[in-house]
Amino acid sequence: MPSGSPRRARARAYEWRRFHRHRERDTMRGNGISEAPRVLEVSHNGDIAVLKMGHGKVNALDIELCGHITSRLEELGTSSAPAVVLTGQAGIFSAGVDLIRALEGGGTYLRDFLPVLRKLFDVVFFYPKPVVAAINGHAIAGGCVLACAADQRLMARGSGRIGVTELLVGLPYPAIALEIMRFTAVPAYFREVIFGGGRYPAEAAATRGLVDVIVDPEALLAAAVEAARSLASLAPAAFALTKSQTRQPVLDQLQKYGDVFDAAADEIWLAPESASRIRDYVSRTFKKI
Repeated sequence: MPSGSPRRARARAYEWRRFHRHRERDTMRGNGISEAPRVLEVSHNGDIAVLKMGHGKVNALDIELCGHITSRLEELGTSSAPAVVLTGQAGIFSAGVDLIRALEGGGTYLRDFLPVLRKLFDVVFFYPKPVVAAINGHAIAGGCVLACAADQRLMARGSGRIGVTELLVGLPYPAIALEIMRFTAVPAYFREVIFGGGRYPAEAAATRGLVDVIVDPEALLAAAVEAARSLASLAPAAFALTKSQTRQPVLDQLQKYGDVFDAAADEIWLAPESASRIRDYVSRTFKKI
């Protein structure tokens, strides 16, 4: 049987779902201010809101996880929490888009999912309060973009790798994802990061601008909360305006070209040959996830 056959993909999808069900029994047992069972835990460390992804084995981005993060941030935006820390669980920040779900759902699912993914990136990147990413493990593809949408990124030393691999799969970036990476990456490394598909350890990621601070794993969350609290100590209105000013070129670019590029990107995502490429990529990499 070819490694990329539909039967093999369905078998992997079953294993993926089975592991999700196993993890669901252990998630969301904390003291959250707001809970999204099986997907996201929201708690407070003092006044700082902490969003901990707990979606299956690898926090793969699907409609549910993207929607829950977006909704919680929108809630927190009008709350008294002055800043947010976003992190993962079980040694994974996020492995990016749930490609198995994309294979299972096909075009019907992707037409619903892609706008939700873009909205997630938009809400995190343009969130008026400080957002700090505590990268506790692998942050790959969309997981890397999600981390890079934050104001500051702390990564646990030796915990995993970070990078964007979309072109290795054969898929284009949503317009906002590419602009987030352009905004974040050191200009001299931008093309390498985007076209090379590298997955960098923390030190190399810091050189390329994907990570700001490297800390010991056991100190990660506390350091991220302290970083969020430091940013939150700035005058909120002044911080929000300055953040808006620094991101205005991204907004200008999206308003000018975003719809055109997203329409072209969606067409490629929905193409039959892209499903074949996704299947081949999943076949090669699933055992590494």
